[in-house]
Amino acid sequence: MTADRAALLDSFRHTFGRPAQLVAEAPGRVNLIGEHTDYNEGHVLPLAIDRTVAVATAPTGGWRNYVRGVAWALGEAGYRLPGLDLAFTGDVPAGAGLSSSAALEVALAAAFAAGSDLSLGGRELALLAQRAENGFVGVQCGIMDQLAAVFGQEGQALLIDCRSLEVEPLPLALEERGAAIVIVDSAVRRSLGDSAYNERRRQCAEAAATLGATALRDVTAEALEARQADLPEAIHRRARHVVTEEARVTAAAGALRRGDLEALGRLLYQSHESLRDDFEVSCPETDLLVELAAGVEGVLGARLTGAGFGGCTVNLVRGAGLEALQRQVVEAYRERTGLPARMHLVRAAGGLRVSDA
Repeated sequence: MTADRAALLDSFRHTFGRPAQLVAEAPGRVNLIGEHTDYNEGHVLPLAIDRTVAVATAPTGGWRNYVRGVAWALGEAGYRLPGLDLAFTGDVPAGAGLSSSAALEVALAAAFAAGSDLSLGGRELALLAQRAENGFVGVQCGIMDQLAAVFGQEGQALLIDCRSLEVEPLPLALEERGAAIVIVDSAVRRSLGDSAYNERRRQCAEAAATLGATALRDVTAEALEARQADLPEAIHRRARHVVTEEARVTAAAGALRRGDLEALGRLLYQSHESLRDDFEVSCPETDLLVELAAGVEGVLGARLTGAGFGGCTVNLVRGAGLEALQRQVVEAYRERTGLPARMHLVRAAGGLRVSDA
């Protein structure tokens, strides 16, 4: 368990005067590539990370927005819930684009299910967690984050089809290739509920409807360019990002299967350029982090990860690039922006776990 289990259980006992009965823990995630394709029914390539949110719980005779939202979603689905006492801990940075909200939602849904003797499959649990964020919190997120929190596997990226909900683990095999995944937190925080995230989703839906498609996943680059005159300029650029990003996910999965990390790195840079220029969800700080990383020997690729408007970059790094990244990126960024950027070396970790306290 990544989060401090002993401290969590002590806190529960101190707060409620009795021991917890179970602990549900779910990881954050970093998305290698496939940004804003999930709600367009496309493919994504995330991995669960070794940073988690844990919930300790025990039934109670008596009863904030994510907690209420998960309970609401379960109730809307027809499940009857008892009251539960809950305590939380976690080490997924909030507002950093690493899906602390989905980790919390999944852990909560599992805790509610276990505490209510409900038998929920992994996909059903992920969908209920997504419904809590869509219908109660008000962020129209796709399903990637919740599926990654449920189905994460040690040493594996997850190729997720966000239409069929099929999940295909793909070995990363980074250590044997002398490589690592590094997250750099820009220290620029954002709240998706009051960001342009929902606007981007509406723009994608508008593009798909104009093009006569169920979702942008079904639009080819050739078809998009042939119909460019039918779309407002900004809507065309939003659609172009999604269409090209879908192709980049397919190419990235192929690169992983071949063990071609250089090709994967090039795709990360291309993804960032598209997010910056076509989808317009980057910011000067994350652009600077990617620019600095591109100048470091051993950095194969870097890009904004997560929905954008701040948050983190994901960096594919080989060899001595790790040490240089701290000096040439993190410290240089701090000097230029005055923001307390942090570097996190992460590994692909397992997904949701529920255990007796």
